[in-house]
Amino acid sequence: MTIRRLAAASGTALCLASSPVVALDDVRFTSPSMSDDLSDQIRNNSALAAAEVEAEDGQISGQDVLAAALSDYGILLETLYANGYYGGVISILIDGREASEIPLLSTPDTVDTVTVRIDTGPSFAFGRTELTPLAPETELPEAFARGETARASVVGDAAEAGVDGWRDRGHAKAEVTDQQVTANHRSSELDVAMRIAPGPELRFGRLDTDGSSAVRTAAQRRIAGLPSGERFDPEEVQDVTDRLTRTGAFSSVTVREAEQPNPDGTLDMIVDVVDNKPRRFGFGAEISSLEGLSLTAFWLHRNLWGGAERLRIDGEVTDIGASGSDALDASLTARLDVPAAIAELGPNTHAFFEASVSTLNEPTYSADTAELTAGLTRRFNDDLTGEIGVGLLYSQTEDDLGEREFLLFTLPLSLTWDKRDIDLDPTSGWYLDAELTPFYNLDGEGSGARLFTDLRGYYGFGESKNTVLAGRLQLGSVVGAELEDTQPEFLFYSGGAGTVRGQPYQSLTVEFDGNETGGRSFLGLSTELRQDVNETWGVVAFADAGYISEASTPGTEGDWHAGAGLGVRYSTPIGPLRVDVAGPVSGDTGEGVQLYIGIGQAF
Repeated sequence: MTIRRLAAASGTALCLASSPVVALDDVRFTSPSMSDDLSDQIRNNSALAAAEVEAEDGQISGQDVLAAALSDYGILLETLYANGYYGGVISILIDGREASEIPLLSTPDTVDTVTVRIDTGPSFAFGRTELTPLAPETELPEAFARGETARASVVGDAAEAGVDGWRDRGHAKAEVTDQQVTANHRSSELDVAMRIAPGPELRFGRLDTDGSSAVRTAAQRRIAGLPSGERFDPEEVQDVTDRLTRTGAFSSVTVREAEQPNPDGTLDMIVDVVDNKPRRFGFGAEISSLEGLSLTAFWLHRNLWGGAERLRIDGEVTDIGASGSDALDASLTARLDVPAAIAELGPNTHAFFEASVSTLNEPTYSADTAELTAGLTRRFNDDLTGEIGVGLLYSQTEDDLGEREFLLFTLPLSLTWDKRDIDLDPTSGWYLDAELTPFYNLDGEGSGARLFTDLRGYYGFGESKNTVLAGRLQLGSVVGAELEDTQPEFLFYSGGAGTVRGQPYQSLTVEFDGNETGGRSFLGLSTELRQDVNETWGVVAFADAGYISEASTPGTEGDWHAGAGLGVRYSTPIGPLRVDVAGPVSGDTGEGVQLYIGIGQAF
């Protein structure tokens, strides 16, 4: 590579002299025979191009222009190397003078035109490509082969792949010890020869902390779950980082290796953490024309007793100003999560304790409930989480069947499989939430199990996925208990924002012995076509349908109703603002138009 008298001195020396503030009128790039892609890279990377943009908003000094020009020699050189050009010529003329020849203490007072001339020279291909020794099953980049374009980044990728191959087999200190890269200008080939020193196979040693965190060192080690004594594995290091991060107690987590292995063949790991603020609170709101206003709020403590215990208290008030109802629904829930609470179950199993009270005034029943639950949460991988618990639920209810009390022993189980790309605004993937709650009535008849499944899928069209087709299937069933012996909160209803938009809230029920009540099964179907108009606005067309049955089998011995409508979405940092307008399509449960406003997609 030839660069006309490229000065080695740092551009920072320019600050020794001061120049008047001047305008930069024009930066020209001339690059004959250069591809459009490379030309775009040159301009996007250029410090002079950035200076030209700054000059449009104001004025810059001659020092700034010269400093940008001197920086561009190295920047553009790296850009050419990255694209396989090792014999080019770069010239940067400031009002006709080569930038590298301008004395640093005599910067020009005025700058009108800067011309950047680049002759790429021939494209180089790989000649010799040697990287030894390689660990078994190491896969090098396909582009690192004789005859392929000799991009500088490919050399780095190959070296990284070679080192990672050894690290994956426990050789934590593998490194490239010798690297010979030769550009043969006569044949336009790049010869590469690199040698890797694998180092010894190592085992995990001790996990050390700096002691600055409010989370106890013993708790950090328990949560991290470093498999001390086992063979070093980079994936285990990432798992340690992820487990500590997921507690929410830390704003940043870094797990690094000790500089030197221990004499016994173990390698200690060092955890550097920065604590999060221990307390946080938030609130939300959602409104619909019939269901009224819903308000939610929460308070969170991320490190209650120094072991990264998370205490969250949620409050909710709904049906504020609801049509045809003067009574409000309210609930208060407190949940304590203790990460890695039981050493024998491993670091991916957490304990939880939950208590809740609520008062519900629904269209067909009212209920006052109190519930206590304790259990375990298991994270199987990044996408799959399961939960099992034991609980005691007390409920006083009143509906068309009369006033009743329920005291239930429950065994709630759930499984969540989340493959969505974005939680609040997914464009691809799918989501599954399955719940099974066996219950035993300690006060009489009415024992059985409640099942509910929520399956969602998303498919985005095109490279930018501006058009998304979304679908949802909900299935619910109560088995074992007769309808009259099942507490109303366990039965199913349809209508409203979470089931069928355009139909009044919980408007679809069943008639049992002349009484209106919920059903023992539910089938819900929803589909949406989401279209982004620009980066901020989007529109949605949707249709929902719901089926409620007295029987336990969804889709039998019951009635359908459906709704459809249109919506708009406005992008915000916490998710899209949702406004939907819907009306009934089939069924005899409602009429008129319903309005729904909230944060995040409907599903």
